[in-house]
Amino acid sequence: MPNRTHREIMVFRRPFRLHGWSEAQPAGTYVVETEEELIEGLSFAAFRRVSTTITREALPGATRETIPVDPVDLARAQAADQVDP
Repeated sequence: MPNRTHREIMVFRRPFRLHGWSEAQPAGTYVVETEEELIEGLSFAAFRRVSTTITREALPGATRETIPVDPVDLARAQAADQVDP
């Protein structure tokens, strides 16, 4: 089944929390990738989400980490980041 991947750069202005990480993450640039697969048997092209991951850039002396994330949780964190304190 053919898959496609969407890659998005997400910038957080303030620290934020997501399920799957034990501590708040620092403000900064993150890469979000969503993989989708083609739904076969339809008369038109349609895709369903298979996975969404977020990658935080490695801090000095640390390794890069990619973890699965709930797209709804990610959208909430991004919306909260856009609200002025």
